[in-house]
Amino acid sequence: MVQRIYIDTSIVGGFFDKEFKDVTQKLFVRLEKKEVKFVISDLLELELEYAPDFVKDLLTKYKKSYFERVEITQEAIDLANQYIKEKVVGKSSLEDCRHIAIATINRVDVLASWNFKHIVNLSRIKGYNGVNLKLGYPIIEIRTPNELIQYEK
Repeated sequence: MVQRIYIDTSIVGGFFDKEFKDVTQKLFVRLEKKEVKFVISDLLELELEYAPDFVKDLLTKYKKSYFERVEITQEAIDLANQYIKEKVVGKSSLEDCRHIAIATINRVDVLASWNFKHIVNLSRIKGYNGVNLKLGYPIIEIRTPNELIQYEK
């Protein structure tokens, strides 16, 4: 079964970032080989509107069938607000919370991010999952692309 990976904006930007590009590009190779499917949201697309053109256009270079598109819903907005209310992160991290909520509600296999401050952070992950469990949602796996690429044996 193909792994469904929700990607946030940091993954798209990471494709070109000096520090993250090697690993991020390896994750995109897995996409090309159809080993994974990227789950992308309308929130990601909205955030990319403010990115440079070469970043904004990256996903258009891949077949639409490589992606599953999901939308932000009122349920996701409410869940994101609950993360803030429970003080997992502050109000300035609302968009990050919305990515996590969208991924949670759509029951992806994993959310991939390079955002270490608000997303790929053990204490934050525990907080998000505490809220998820309290409200009857599944836990969400959150990883960097380092943990999602194939390493040679």
